[in-house]
Parts: sequence; C-alpha cells; structure tokens
Amino acid sequence: MSESEQKAQTLIAEAQKKLSSSKGFFGSLFGGNSKIDDAVDCYQRAANMFKMAKKWSEAGNAFCSAAELHSKAGSRHDAATNFVDAANCYKKNDPNESVICLIKAIDIYTDMGRFTMAAKHHQTIAELYETEVNDLQRAVQHFEQAADYFKGEESTSSANKCMLKVAQYAAQLEDYEKAIQIYEQVAASCLNSSLLKHSAKEYFFRAALCHLCVDLLNAQHALDKYVQQYPAFQDGREYKLVKTLCEHLEEQNIEGFTDAVKDYDSISRLDQWYTTMLLRIKKQHNDNPDLR
Repeated sequence: MSESEQKAQTLIAEAQKKLSSSKGFFGSLFGGNSKIDDAVDCYQRAANMFKMAKKWSEAGNAFCSAAELHSKAGSRHDAATNFVDAANCYKKNDPNESVICLIKAIDIYTDMGRFTMAAKHHQTIAELYETEVNDLQRAVQHFEQAADYFKGEESTSSANKCMLKVAQYAAQLEDYEKAIQIYEQVAASCLNSSLLKHSAKEYFFRAALCHLCVDLLNAQHALDKYVQQYPAFQDGREYKLVKTLCEHLEEQNIEGFTDAVKDYDSISRLDQWYTTMLLRIKKQHNDNPDLR
C-alpha cells in the first residue's frame, strides 16, 4: 500500500469517526454541523489521495460519500460537483458507475434549472456509451436529451453537434428516416449562417446516401430538393458523386458504382461511416437489382 493510499484510509476513518460523534443529542447540540463539514473535508481529501495512488474506484467512493453529505445538508451545487468528481474517477475503470454518478448530478442540475450543465453531462454519458460501453442506442438517447436541453438554452451549435451524432448512429442502426430528417434540419440551419453555409454540403450528402439506402427514386428527388435549397451544392463533388451513383444504379452498373466511389475516395478520403453506407447501398442493389 502506497503512502498516499495509507493517508486516504486514515482520512476515511477520521471522517467516519466525526460522523459517528455528530449523531445523537449531544453531538447535535455541540457542533454537529461542523463535524459533518469536517467529515466532508476528510472525504474530499481522501478522494484526492486515492487519485494520487491511482485507486480510482476508492476515489470515486470517497467523492460519493462527500456528495451524499452535501446533499443531506442541502448544499445541492456542492453535491452535484462531487458526483461529477466521482464520475470522473469511475470513468477510468467503471463507466457504468460513472454514468450513475452523472445522472445524480444531472438530477440536481435540472432541479436547479441549470440545463446547460445537465446537457453537458448527458453528452458525457452519451460519449461513454459510445466509446467505452459500445451501446449505441443508449448513446443516441443521451445525445438527444443533451440536444434538447441545449436547444432550450439557445445553444444551437452545441445542439446541432449532438443531433449530428444522433443522425450518425441512427443511420448505422438503419433508422434512415430519422437520420435524413436530422441531416436536412442541420443543413437548413447551416444555410442561415454565412459562416456555416459551406457545411450544408456535407449534411445534404449524408442525407442523400441515407435516401439511397432506402430508395433510388427518393434519392433522386432529394438531390433536386437540395439543389433548390442550396444551388452551390450542385457544383460540389458530393452532389456529382451521388448523381453518378444514381445513374449507375439505375443502369444496374455495379462496376461503375464501385469505380465512382474509388475515384471520389482517391481525392476525398471516405471515413468509416461513408464506407458503411456505400457498401450497404451496393449490397442492397446487388441483392435486389430491380429496386427502384
């Protein structure tokens, strides 16, 4: 056991002793509240000692103990802060426990009307489910909740960032209608900003590929609609690729489809999401060449 861990254990024992002596009539009469404050301080110091010793679960437990005491004392902001501290420790080796602590913090923040803070922690939970737990459906739920709170606080940019994650995973989970709706909404939002207007091309491109995963004719109609909304889209490589792919699919020319994707990829590297969608489109039309 390291020196830091030993000090932490001593502080935990000291906190528990102070709590025991604060109970009962005489403890309440003679400085009960100050002893609880001292116990909180001991737990927080112990948590930091555990962090130094890289004992992440123990550090999380100590921060949780401090948070619970703050909560009982009515110090809601301090309780939420300590729950977040605990979550950051648990994140190192127990993401599910980290989520539990973040939800406790969110409950406090929403009760206090601190919706931007709640949104940020929902986003953190979503990212944990995305990267550590690999549960995309729960990630989507928390990205949506984060976006909802961000929108309520007029944080449009942060809301769009979360909704784009929802669209990305909705498409991967084959909920193309939801993905299309989000990509089109975000693209329209970008068109209202001179700084973000250029980004609309990417979101129309993604929406068009989602359409192609479902129906060729709908994808062609969608392309025409996107050009009406944003004429510059027609001049981009994204539009030209989708237009070419539609033509090859209509002619059942899978080889031409593959060549067009390779040509595009040689200049603008396609990431994993695009590759997945394009492979699905190709497979779908291979399996069902009469699909229109």
